[in-house]
Amino acid sequence: MGGEGFQMHRLAQRLFPICRSITGDGVRASLRILQEILQEDGIDLKMHEIPSGEKCFDWTIPEEWNINDAYILDQAGKKIVNFKNNNLHVVSYSEPVDKILTLQELDEHLYSRPDLPDAIPYVTSYYRRHWGFCLSHEQRCSLPDGQYRAVIDSTLAPGSLTYADLIIPGSTNREVMISTYVCHPSMANNELSGPVVATYLAKWLSSRSDRRYTYRFVFVPETIGSIAYVSRHLLQLKQHVIAGFNVTCVGDERTYSYLPSRLGRTLSDRVALHVLRHRAPGFKAYSFLDRGSDERQYCAPGVDLPIASVMRSKYAAYPEYHTSKDDLTFVTPAGLQGGYEMLKECLEVIEAEATYRSTVLCEPQLGKRGLYSSLGTRDIEKSVLMRTDVLCYCDGDHSLLDIADILGVPQKDLRSFATELLDHGLIEFCEERGGRGQGL
Repeated sequence: MGGEGFQMHRLAQRLFPICRSITGDGVRASLRILQEILQEDGIDLKMHEIPSGEKCFDWTIPEEWNINDAYILDQAGKKIVNFKNNNLHVVSYSEPVDKILTLQELDEHLYSRPDLPDAIPYVTSYYRRHWGFCLSHEQRCSLPDGQYRAVIDSTLAPGSLTYADLIIPGSTNREVMISTYVCHPSMANNELSGPVVATYLAKWLSSRSDRRYTYRFVFVPETIGSIAYVSRHLLQLKQHVIAGFNVTCVGDERTYSYLPSRLGRTLSDRVALHVLRHRAPGFKAYSFLDRGSDERQYCAPGVDLPIASVMRSKYAAYPEYHTSKDDLTFVTPAGLQGGYEMLKECLEVIEAEATYRSTVLCEPQLGKRGLYSSLGTRDIEKSVLMRTDVLCYCDGDHSLLDIADILGVPQKDLRSFATELLDHGLIEFCEERGGRGQGL
């Protein structure tokens, strides 16, 4: 396992205790940590604020929410539910409250999961004034009759929504977009795996001197953040983004998952399926009808960005989802490493994707160029056959990814052959033709 997995897991440990929501100081604190990590490689992650009340298409930026403390006291004055022990204990965006209630009155503001009786669920109330507490169903059922004091020390006031982005320039202004979200409290796979993997993908890309494409990384609160980002950058995104991925749920060690763009015909879709079929043939393929994250916004009609998702266990499809069981034992260094490497290979395929045309008619004479051996061993024969197979489909209509799919091999296995044939002048670039469904 590569060292990135342990580094990403340590970063997740730093971020895990922070109470994040769609606005507020928790988001800013998390983004400042990511800024610090990226600055080590000279990468400038820029933070932006959108004021409460600003219209973003059909949505409005809400009031900013911050929380200092929250707890429930029993009749003896003992804290039986304590936000400072686990920030999932409070319904996100709860308005301030300090009330004495009977158990029956309190129960109207309690949330638990009978199907996961020992887990604390994650509950939100972003756009309706409300307050509440989350606790395990076992604890909820054990509460005796009596009076309780419910205290939530929070604020809801005009402020702003915070997001961050960065640009890693390439040799062209065509862009690959990586989006992830920073808006959930202490959950590891559904929240932190995306930002930490995206951060280390940015570090890897910045170390490459041969970047062909420009890379746009976006760290937003889910849903309202991506809507706001698209509302501010729609023209730029539609003009320049040729591929991209929504990065979420990439940290556990279970399966791999794929969720397509709305129509499933983008370069991102083809690359994701190609890489998964070779690296994780048992992956789970979902429909866009199973959507639930920011692909809803990026792939919306009229936006139609080429964004797909490559995940480990998909959101809403694993038992620990949106509960306290989605923790840093469920997300592991090995799981993060796997998610990172899968997405890294997808980006490598995009970087290498090109369409070529043969410069000679009929088969070229490979022997006089040192590309054909007379020894006749099996490995040499296999290499010669691969060269001729690649040449056979360098017709200006088939991209390197097309050829790899025809031959049933990973695209990365063909890159050295394409480079070799280019170096000998046997093929030439003709990118303007794209490839079948290539989207370039």
